[in-house]
Formats: sequence, C-alpha cells, structure tokens
Amino acid sequence: MSGNEFRFFLSCDINLPVTFRIERLEGKLPSSRNPDSADVDSTLEEGRPELYVECTLYLDGAPFGLPMRTRLETKGPSYCWNELITLSTKYRDLTANSQLAFTVWDVSRGKSEGVIGGATIQLFNMKKQLKTGKHKLRLWLGREADGSVHTSTPGKVPKEERGELERLEKLVNKYERGQIQRVDWLDRLAFPAMEKIKERENSKNGSSHVYLVIDFCSFEHRVVFQESGANFLIPSPIASTNELVTVWDPEVGKINPSEHKQLKLARSLNRGIIDRDLKPSITERKSIQRILKYPPTRTLSGDERQLLWKFRFSLMSEKRALTKFLRCVEWSDVQEAKQALELMGKWEPIDVCDALELLSPVFESEEVRAYAVSVLERADDDELQCYLLQLVQALRFERSDKSRLSHFLVQRSLRNIELASFLRWYVAVELHDPAYAKRFYCTYEILEESMLKLGIVANGDEDGFKLWQSLVRQTELTAQLCSIMRDVRNVRGGTQKKIEKLRHLLSGLLSELTYFDEPIRSPLAPGVLISGIIPSESSIFKSALHPLRLAFRTTNGGICKIIFKKGDDLRQDQLVIQMVTLMDRLLKLENLDLHLTPYRVLATGHDEGMMEFIPSKSLAQILSEHRSIISYLQKFHPDEDGPFGITATCLETFIKSCAGYSVITYILGIGDRHLDNLLLRDDGRLLHVDFGFILGRDPKPFPPPMKLCKEMVEAMGGAESQYYTRFKSYCCEAYNILRKSSNLILNLFHLMAGSNIPDIACDPEKGILKLQEKFRLDLDDEECIHFFQDLINESVSALFPQMVETIHRWAQYWR
Repeated sequence: MSGNEFRFFLSCDINLPVTFRIERLEGKLPSSRNPDSADVDSTLEEGRPELYVECTLYLDGAPFGLPMRTRLETKGPSYCWNELITLSTKYRDLTANSQLAFTVWDVSRGKSEGVIGGATIQLFNMKKQLKTGKHKLRLWLGREADGSVHTSTPGKVPKEERGELERLEKLVNKYERGQIQRVDWLDRLAFPAMEKIKERENSKNGSSHVYLVIDFCSFEHRVVFQESGANFLIPSPIASTNELVTVWDPEVGKINPSEHKQLKLARSLNRGIIDRDLKPSITERKSIQRILKYPPTRTLSGDERQLLWKFRFSLMSEKRALTKFLRCVEWSDVQEAKQALELMGKWEPIDVCDALELLSPVFESEEVRAYAVSVLERADDDELQCYLLQLVQALRFERSDKSRLSHFLVQRSLRNIELASFLRWYVAVELHDPAYAKRFYCTYEILEESMLKLGIVANGDEDGFKLWQSLVRQTELTAQLCSIMRDVRNVRGGTQKKIEKLRHLLSGLLSELTYFDEPIRSPLAPGVLISGIIPSESSIFKSALHPLRLAFRTTNGGICKIIFKKGDDLRQDQLVIQMVTLMDRLLKLENLDLHLTPYRVLATGHDEGMMEFIPSKSLAQILSEHRSIISYLQKFHPDEDGPFGITATCLETFIKSCAGYSVITYILGIGDRHLDNLLLRDDGRLLHVDFGFILGRDPKPFPPPMKLCKEMVEAMGGAESQYYTRFKSYCCEAYNILRKSSNLILNLFHLMAGSNIPDIACDPEKGILKLQEKFRLDLDDEECIHFFQDLINESVSALFPQMVETIHRWAQYWR
C-alpha cells in the first residue's frame, strides 16, 4: 500500500462551488429528418446547427438548483465550447448519489427535434471518491438526460461494448491527471499511434455514436464522500470469494489511547531518580547501538523510543545519541519537554552534521533549534558555505520570521563577503515563493540593515554601505543581461547573426557594460572583481534558449568566463553541483583526490542563472572528430613511452575523474546521461553537466545504475586491463568514504524537503528514501566492495542503454 493511500480530503470540508468544464462534442450529429437513425450526417442542407449544452445537478434523484447552459456554438464539427461551468451548489452539500445530467440542444431545429441527446454521470465512483479529470459521455440520441437514481441515460459505455479505444482513453485520463509518468520521447511515439487506433475504431463502428467530453477539476489529494457530522459511509459488502476489499479507516494514523497511556505511565517523572542509576544490559546495549546507527530518515518504534528514554542518563556521554533521544520526547508534555531540554544542555556536544538534523521539520521546539544553531557556530566559513543553501531552506521550518537561525546566518555573513553574497542570492530567489515570501524578505531586510550599519571592514577599506552596493550591482548586471537576451532572441537568422547582434550591443548601445564605472563582485565568485565584458570574446551557444557565453575582464588582469541562461530553472543544477563540491571535500579529507570539476552554478531567479564556463568538449563531439578518447588525449599529452601513447599522469587523471563521477551520479540518481552531457577537458578530467533528472528519475527506459559507456572503458584499455581494475578500486574506495558521511548528505536533502526544486518537490519523502537506498547501509565495507563491483559490471554490460545512446546520437545528428 502506498504512502498516499490515506491522504485525502473529505467532501464535507470543501466549501467551494462545484466546478467543471464542458469541452467539446465528438462524432457526427444525427440528421434532422430522422434523429434516431444510426446513419448520421453532420452537414445539414437546411441550416447550420446551433448547439448548446444544458446541465442539471441531481441529488438522490431530485433536481437541485437551477439548470446551467453554455453559450451557442455554430462552428461546425467538432463543436467546441471549452466553457467553465460553476454551479451554486458546493461540494460539502453533495450526497453520495449526486449526478450531473447533460442534454445537448439544437435551437436551429423545430421544438420536437431540438434535442440532440443526453447523458448522465455520477459525481462519486464506487469507492465514494470524487471523479476528476476528463470523461467522455456517450449521448442517448433524441432523449433528454434522465437524473433519476437508476438513470435511463447513463453516459458510461457498457462493459460489453468497451473496446481498445475506451481502454486507451482511460489511460490518457490517468496520464493527464499525473498518475502516469510523462516520458517525452515515448509520448511522441504513443500518441500518434493512439490516433491511428482511434481512426481505425471509428471507421469500424461507422462513427454512429455522439460523445460529450467534460473535464472535472482536480484537487491536491483525493476527495472522499462524507456528510457533515458522523461518518455515514456504508461499508463495502464482503464477498464470499477471496477478493480484497478496500475499507476506509478514519482512525488510521491516530494515537492508540491504551498505548499512549502505557507510555505515560512508563515515563512517569517520579522514576527520574531511579533512571539516573539504570545501566543497560548487554542485550539492551546492542539494541541501543543498533538504533544509533539508524539513518536520520528512520522512524523509531514505540519500544525503541521507550528504550532510549529509559537509559537517557547513561547515554549523555554518547554524542550520537542526542538526536535519537530528542526524537523520543513527548513534546506536548510540559514536564517531559522541560527535563529533555535540561539533559540536552548537559549532553556531550554533537557534531555539526548532527546539528543539521535538528533543523529539519521533524523538530519544532525553538530551544532545540537554537541549540542546533549554537553548534553551527563552531563551523568555519568554508564548511558553512557547503551547507548554506540548505540552511536558507531550513528557514521554512522555523517558528518565526526573525529566528535564531536567520540572525546567525546574517551575523556570519557580515564577516565574509562571499557568504554575504551567496546568502543574499539564495534568499532573493525564494522571494517568489507565495507561502514563505514574507519570511525570506524579513531575512533579506535583516541582512541589508546589518550590512549598512557595518563600519570599515578589518581586511579592506570598504565600509558596509559600499559592500552592500557592490552586491546590489550584481542584480543590476543580471537584469541587463536578461534584457540583452531578449534583444538577441528577437533577431531573425542563425546563431552567427545573434552573435553579431550581441557584440554590436556590447560595443554600442550598451557600451557601459564593456567598462564598468566601478568593479562589480562576480556573483559566482564574490572574491573576484570584474570590470567589464569583452565583446570580441563573448558568444552565444547554439541552443533553444540561446545562452550567453560572456568573457569578463577582472581587476587583476585576468579573464573570467561565465554562461548566462534565461528561461531555465537552475536551482536543481545548483543543488547537484553543491553536493559534488561537498563530496569532493569529503574525499579530499580522506586523502583521495579524484580530480573532480565542481564548477560554480548560481540561480539568480526561478528561471535564470549563471554558471562557470569550463573549456571542454562533449564525448559525442570528441568521438565524432577523433574516433576515440585516447586519440583526443594523445593530441594534448603525447608520450611514446606512456600507456596508450599518453602520459601516465593524464591517464590517471581520466581514470580518477571517471571513478569519482560514476560514484556521485549513482548516489544522487542522476538521470538522462548521454554523450552530449559528458564533457572532457584537455588535461583528462571528465565531468558531467545538465542535471534535469535526479534521485532516480530518467526519461530513458531501463537506465544503467551509473553512466559508464564502453568508450570510457576502452580508454582504460578494456575490461581486462590493469587500469580498469584501478578504476574499480577507486570507485569502491570513494563509495565507502562517502557512505561514512551518509547522515550528513541525508540531512542536507531533508532540509531541502520544502524547496521548489522539481525532483524533490514532487515527493520529498520518496526522494530521500531513494537516496538512502543508494548508500546500502545494511552492508559493511567489504560487502559494499562486492556490491559496487557488481554494479559496475552491470552498467558496462547493459546492452539496451547502448541502443538508446545510438538512437539519441541519430536524433542529435538530424536535429
């Protein structure tokens, strides 16, 4: 049973009017000479039909409220109204036997022949759930819709008459409601095929039927019928067969009173003195150690919570136990909460990664969250910057707009201009969130006021006012870049014409961008001051969104190249690159440098942003021009005595970077990997770009566990070579190192649960559990080595992904 099974609304709680859309009429209208005839013709010689639809709500067989009518429609088959109908009746007033009766009238005919046909539909299905999405009702020709309980004009096609067309339409309805995953390339194949089936079925049946298409509105969760007050749902009759019967239990998820009473007695505060001297037995100690190894996503059972509470005093020297203990506290009990907070103050100080868990939505106590912030104060600026994106998202879970966390972030930013710049951008992007805009704006104001009051900074000659203005000018710069993109996109012609327009704008009308009046801090790297754009070295990528590739001159005489995009949400890419940066840091702390390329990405709006430009070529381009990766690397690092004719250092760099990204993309569930978003630098470093699919989502069917194409294996000398063995060794070593920090990574993703990042927002709980599965916390290090080697072998031998890759190359070639 899925986790969404019991997420629903009750109809009696919905104080909104019943709303639906009447879309169109399908099929040929009956001739005016013989309305009951099956041979029908939509073209009438005596005049063009003028149609409207009349709809009436029936409750338990009696009409309720006034009938509603659409406008007249005369624009020939198919007749399309696409009109929203809002009844005066509200959902809370509906009964279990509510029906809508639809009658189609033609005012161009005589009174006796004016009715085209009618159909009736129940608003609730057999499970007492409100119907949603599109429904295709078959009209009973020449008859008005009958709204009685046992209607004589049901719009539903009888079971014995249902064919392939009805089955496909039911699937399309589920697809449009989001119950079937959208796969772009598969949809483009499926829908034309369905149209052919539709044409074939219509020709077979002679198109003798007329259908009315209506569209009911959808809610966030299912709507279950219930009258106000007590639950009058009639239980489903239990058949004598072995069928499964779905029974709605309103008590699911509620606290068991007897269990709660037993827990209160067991935790009686009168036993506090006795508990201080309690020591766990060997068996209990083993159970406690097992609980302490649980990932932060694991929910503790009642017995486990009771065990930790019982031995809370003896666990105070174990810092890992604090977060688990705080999950056991009954915070609604004032005395118990008070004792827990006293113990928290005396507990062995926890690590920063565990403090992040205390900022998740699970912990609502302001004292607990304030304690977590006090632990974060021990982190240095580099470590804090690794978590800054998540800490900004954690502001959603605070109890007030001006929380201890927001003040902490601002105060730390005043000491470090990079932190200040990134904090300002992370908060500014969230100002578009309707639910939390006020909270983020409040933090933005605190940052602005605090920085403006700041005196001369110790390590420079800028005061707070100048520092804040340098950050504001970043926003002005991005606004000008958005304006440039609009002008460039409006240019007719190919990419070269657009590039000429870009350079013309930078040299002419917008020449102030060539040389800034004052240097601006780079949004991507605030420690770097940029002084202008170099028009001759700026260009445009050949892409649908026409991203800009801009070359900025820096005040120290260097060049800083960035890519600016408009029309694309970069927040997901920003998160992935932040995780790559963090994992690179974790690996280097264990003396394992895998030559990763965590380039910088910054979302400056919900549909715009910039990223660092890394000189490189896609594997698709390299294989097209050089036929192999080795041939490409020989061009830059030739060595006759080295392996495969390249230097040993270059090959080692390639192997390490392949290993690093193989592990990271597997853990994060990066999807849509193909040879165009795998890049190679001329020093041998491989890197991944374009992270539109994460946490296991992939538009391609049957994706391999990790992206390791045969060309990469060939560059290592094949699956039997010593270099490929070294590659697998690096993978297993990196995997086991990152598994040690699984709690940190899971905590960071848990803090993103409320964000608007697409692949997390759709189902945060499911996404975090998928991430947890990738760490295989049930295995020890040695078992994980065997597990990961099997994954590599599975990915290399996967034939189907290679076929898809070939199809993708063809698509790219003909694009």
